[in-house]
Amino acid sequence: MARRLLAAGCVLHVYDTNTAAVERLVQCGARAAASPKAVADAARIVFASLPAPEISVDVALGRDGVIHGQRCAMYVETSTLGPPTVQQISAALAAAKVAVLDAPVSGGKSGAEKGTLAVMVAGPRAALEEVRPYLAMIGKQIFEIGEQPGTAQVMKLVNNLLSAATKAVSFEAMVFGTKAGLDPQVMLDVINASSGRNTATEFKIPRAVLTGTFDNGGKIGNMVKDMHLALTEAQRLGVPMWASNGVAQLYNFAATQGGINDDSTTLIKYMERWAGIEVRKK
Repeated sequence: MARRLLAAGCVLHVYDTNTAAVERLVQCGARAAASPKAVADAARIVFASLPAPEISVDVALGRDGVIHGQRCAMYVETSTLGPPTVQQISAALAAAKVAVLDAPVSGGKSGAEKGTLAVMVAGPRAALEEVRPYLAMIGKQIFEIGEQPGTAQVMKLVNNLLSAATKAVSFEAMVFGTKAGLDPQVMLDVINASSGRNTATEFKIPRAVLTGTFDNGGKIGNMVKDMHLALTEAQRLGVPMWASNGVAQLYNFAATQGGINDDSTTLIKYMERWAGIEVRKK
């Protein structure tokens, strides 16, 4: 996303605890900052893309956080954090006269690189209109969810629940069919011309499973985090989630077996092991 903004001619001030990531962007033309506060001292609009709710709270509200910056007027949260965390950040920054846009994205690494992400936005209309041109640099479609921060998080969690579930069930189905003697590629051809078609059968399995590369981009740990956020919010709302809880247990199992930092497509390896078969191109 940062490279897309740079390529569009934006002046970009960047900070990350990973200095190698900062250096890569500096080589692309970005300016390194010493802290989130330093970014907020230099920029009127600050984007955040972070891996966990507690990290997002620290970046926004911590001792060296964006809240202490002298120039920031708008904070765009593209992370998947769940409604309570975004609402906490929004309330604190609003008191400091900083407007917050709840703007999680979907489309993975390839979508970020191509600028084709789906962006779900909730927040004040005036802030959205000012930030819209920058969102268009990173995303192909911008969906306005509402003016209340937190609602875009719910939309993202709904999407991620479906993504996690279709991936897990598709993996099970492919292992089942392969064990029965079907050719994996023929199975995908049939499924993708039929009602079982989904993003896992169209993209993830052919590109990352049949090839044995397992490089779809998202980590199992991220899936565990997102499902936990979704199920926690569903429980708060009193919505039973029978199927989703079962899917969450599969990802939790993989994470506890040492796969927390592995690509999410490696989930199929556990199913292959149990069945004594591999789903690969012949």
